[in-house]
Amino acid sequence: MKPLIIGTRGSALALAQAEMTETILREVFPDREIIRNVITTTGDRRTDVPLSQVAKVEGVIDKGVFIKELEVALENGEIDIAVHSMKDVPTVLADHFAIAGALERAPVNDVLISCQPGGLFSLPQGATVATSSVRRQRQLHWLRPDLKLVDIRGNVPTRMQKLRDNDELDAIMLAEAGLVRLGYDLGEEIDGLFAKPLDTLRFYPAAGQGIVGFEIRKDDDDARTCAEAITHQPSMILCRAEREFLRLLDAGCHTPVGVRSNIQGNELHMLGRVFDENTDDNPTESSVVGPADKPEEVARELFETLA
Repeated sequence: MKPLIIGTRGSALALAQAEMTETILREVFPDREIIRNVITTTGDRRTDVPLSQVAKVEGVIDKGVFIKELEVALENGEIDIAVHSMKDVPTVLADHFAIAGALERAPVNDVLISCQPGGLFSLPQGATVATSSVRRQRQLHWLRPDLKLVDIRGNVPTRMQKLRDNDELDAIMLAEAGLVRLGYDLGEEIDGLFAKPLDTLRFYPAAGQGIVGFEIRKDDDDARTCAEAITHQPSMILCRAEREFLRLLDAGCHTPVGVRSNIQGNELHMLGRVFDENTDDNPTESSVVGPADKPEEVARELFETLA
């Protein structure tokens, strides 16, 4: 049997997610050789401009800045499965690609990393918070309009070091999933910094946040079989629902959208929050409950009931 080639970005978090994937694959397919191919993406390379400008500068649509080169490798047969953080994946893929599976979802909370303990509402008046996410920026401004928000680039350790080194920064925003997968203990002080997860009922996460997903060539039955064999089905249902909600909104990586979903018994619960891209108006919000085995239908209902 030919080796199964896994494609991944080269950041510490991406490599940790690839390692998780490979470990489970080896447990399920002990006789299969698993090879890793590390690929530098446009988003990794262009750290000289704000994330919101990378696509425009490079001519890459949606969140393709973090997957374009991986998809090229897929298309050329250089890899069989691309391992992605699903919040970085465009809501619409080319016809010959498919998301074939996902690992179990990690915590979805956004986390405020600050120089002083206490969290978001303990920051001083006019504090400076750095984040490259438009969704985070809009929710922060909505909850704390006094804050000064600035852009920041780099991987998790780099951003934390920038906070330590820059006296003008009071806090940064990161995803709990990434911190957990990199081995950080959020219950303790992190090298002089303090981590405070934000309540997801108050601060909505991104669609797909905390989910590691697998992209394949749609006609590659072998890769599909491997991806499906290690898929956590509840997480895949949530992934499908949240991505469909974004698709219906025609939302890209710079549309300030938050979505929170969970499965309770046979029910899928979804909450959505959408900010206008061009105004500072309050967001529109809605929530729905529907059958967990019909995630796209529940997502459509959420879209249609936005106030």
